[in-house]
Amino acid sequence: MKPTSLIPFLGFVLLTTCTSLAREQTDEVAQPNILFIFTDDWGWGDLGCHGHPYLKTPNIDRLAKEGTDFHRFTVASGVCSPSRTAVMTGHFPVRYRIDGHFAWVQSNAKRNMPDWLDPTTPTLPKMLQSAGYATAHFGKWHLANNMIPDSPLPSDYGYDEYGAFNCAGIQMPVHADADRAIAFIEKNAAANKPFFINLWMHEPHTPFHTLPEYRRRFPELDDTDNVYASVLSHADDRIGELLAALDRLKLADNTLVVFSSDNGPAGSGRGGKLTTMYDSATGEGFGIGCSVGTTGGRNGRKASILQGGIGVPFIARWPGKIKAGAIDDVSWISAVDLLPTFCEIAGASLPAGYQPDGKSQLATLQGAKAPVREKPLFWKGISSRKGAVYSVLDGQWRLLTSATFDALELYDVNQDPLEKNNRLSSHPEIAETLLAKLHAWTATLPAEPDPDCFSKYRDKDAGPLPPEVKPVFQFDPSR
Repeated sequence: MKPTSLIPFLGFVLLTTCTSLAREQTDEVAQPNILFIFTDDWGWGDLGCHGHPYLKTPNIDRLAKEGTDFHRFTVASGVCSPSRTAVMTGHFPVRYRIDGHFAWVQSNAKRNMPDWLDPTTPTLPKMLQSAGYATAHFGKWHLANNMIPDSPLPSDYGYDEYGAFNCAGIQMPVHADADRAIAFIEKNAAANKPFFINLWMHEPHTPFHTLPEYRRRFPELDDTDNVYASVLSHADDRIGELLAALDRLKLADNTLVVFSSDNGPAGSGRGGKLTTMYDSATGEGFGIGCSVGTTGGRNGRKASILQGGIGVPFIARWPGKIKAGAIDDVSWISAVDLLPTFCEIAGASLPAGYQPDGKSQLATLQGAKAPVREKPLFWKGISSRKGAVYSVLDGQWRLLTSATFDALELYDVNQDPLEKNNRLSSHPEIAETLLAKLHAWTATLPAEPDPDCFSKYRDKDAGPLPPEVKPVFQFDPSR
């Protein structure tokens, strides 16, 4: 064997050995199950436990009562696809040139994006599989798009089982997520096998798919508020069904349950006309006029990298491991931290050569508060001629800049977590230091997407898109 050929062989042996050791260590104590519930456009203020005046979320409130509510969690983007990329990879999504939602190929190409997340990249479910976990994804996908029929399926990313929409192939009905997840839980409980489930719920994204029984729960509300309350109530009920299944199977004590959202609430929050719309992945429902979600006092909303767009609910329950009835309002946790955190919990080794942009926050989940973040966070938002596009949070300070790197806003997030007091004029030297770090980070990013992640329909010689691929509904560009 040539010396150079020993390198990948030795890497394989090392990874295999580390994985075996991890299994030996976790076999002594049953590996915890992980249920990650990621909703779509659910605002920080849209919870009963966060003080909403009429939204009722008793099952999510139960998670907060039996776990810890983390008030300073942020996602990696103000829109869907990049936010989900960060969860899957533990990386800032722009490392894959993913800084907006996946749409049809012409739109992706125009925005210098790939057509899907590279399926060969290291992902969270692949790492958990290596530690002996059964893995499943149920609900929204949107790491490609249902209008791109040659895009990879969720199973290509490390899932043993899936049911999804906003992906190639058959579109799972949006309300079937909990039933599919419960069946997966039952199957693996019978096999005594630890499981990881991504449950990516549709609510409260448009179209709003309501049922009469849920609308009848809020007779005192006008139509727009009624529709919004009804879809959140339906989602909360399905979360309750999952919690009841864990109780029934006596799995609750050994299961980490996390509830969060991919970004802040859509629309203006003021409501509008009760109109309908059609989505080729989920069908017909009520439109953006019913988007009355709240940010809990945070500036900005969906599509923004202000706190209202990236500061979302994050509640974690793990009986006996995570403190019950607690609030952590000082620790800055990010979506890029989830992969290393879940891997540490599961005893899963990170692949050789892989470096996450985040860090494990297991100690923070278990009560060790961290008011100053040691590892910087970076954001690349949706390109805009005005407003914040790039941002860095380092220590107690966060800087936001324009697309041309003009410093716009500077916040002391420890003293001002809701970012109400711009300190740029009083601390120009701090802004200059952070701007240099932001320039250094952007210099590491790829200029172009990987052509291996292009659909064949991008090829000009491939002819027009087939009828089933053409968009039926003009999606909101901030989706």
